[in-house]
Amino acid sequence: MAMNALSTDPMLPALPAISLDLAIPHPNDRQLIISLYFLGLGLGSLLFGVLSDRFGRKVVLASAMVLFILSSVACAMAESFMMLLIARTCAGFFAGASRVITVGIVRDQFRGDAMARVMSLIFAVFMLIPVMAPSFGQAILWFAPWRWIFWTLTILASLILLWMLVRMPETLRPENRMQITPRTLLTAVGTVMRTRSSIGYMLASGVVMGGLVGFILSVQQIFFDVFDAQRFFPIGFALIAGSTGVGSLINSRLVSRFGARRLSQGALVCFVLIALVHSGVIWAGHETLVTFMVLQAMTMMTVAFTASNFSAISMEPFSKGAGIASSFQAFLTTALSSALGTVIGQAFNGTTLPLTLGMLVFGAISFLIVVWAERGKMFTRPNMSSLREIEFKALH
Repeated sequence: MAMNALSTDPMLPALPAISLDLAIPHPNDRQLIISLYFLGLGLGSLLFGVLSDRFGRKVVLASAMVLFILSSVACAMAESFMMLLIARTCAGFFAGASRVITVGIVRDQFRGDAMARVMSLIFAVFMLIPVMAPSFGQAILWFAPWRWIFWTLTILASLILLWMLVRMPETLRPENRMQITPRTLLTAVGTVMRTRSSIGYMLASGVVMGGLVGFILSVQQIFFDVFDAQRFFPIGFALIAGSTGVGSLINSRLVSRFGARRLSQGALVCFVLIALVHSGVIWAGHETLVTFMVLQAMTMMTVAFTASNFSAISMEPFSKGAGIASSFQAFLTTALSSALGTVIGQAFNGTTLPLTLGMLVFGAISFLIVVWAERGKMFTRPNMSSLREIEFKALH
């Protein structure tokens, strides 16, 4: 799952070099190298979970990773901006398998708060990559051209593929395999659409994650153009992204005690309040690199509580058809977040205001969606006793 972060964040310090080498006309256009990867990720997410429900998790994931490796090779060899964008879209498409099948594998083994706890641990490991990735990309640029970022990515993906083939078992039980027919797909998607908590939390996750995508698209320009802090960028990005990993670890320890709904809904309220405070700081003319980093780190920590918990809550009703449900979830959240994040990225105007206002608006909309999904009954913990029993069995 961390391959997705490794496929985006190391590119950030390389964007100016890629822009110069491939003659990209407008500075905001180079954001397409990231945003089109997210677009491909959303489209691929719609397919691979479905295939894994029919043919099993392992064979589908391994096949997609092979194609992802070939796409990364094409990125490394691209001779034009258009070729690079096509290869990046393909890489994102095949990386969609790691996005959805990972969630399907976890759902095969856990449910309820136990699933939320495992997802938090996965997100904690996942967030170690963004902490190191820009420094990783910058280190490569010190010794080699930007293309070697993609060559290094190809080598790492190949090693992960070999490790997975040796170590990972097949987790989908034979009785839970599904035939792929239009009726089966429509029935599964219809079930998701009719399950208020599932579709509600999927939509809420996609909207609030739009702020995260907007941050990823804008952060290089913010450090370089707004604060003139090019050399500090890898460290600054690591400090901000590291707060997400810390938040995921804290969430993994607290979710069993307080429940996924209480933690994620409380974090969403904090997300909105922090964005409101940040907007006030900017309007008052007091924005500095320090205020930006501190407030963004606090925002990213709240995202850690919403991301894994929203995913677990929306997947909770599905034991059979978890791959299809995970595919639909990943497609919806990724497509929505990439579209909204692109709006933030393209609105960059040399200040941090578009990013902060975007987060404020998206956080408020996400909260309203959660209120709808819960029918106004917020900060509850339904079926707590049964979930504790399931969690105890899963962990022991």
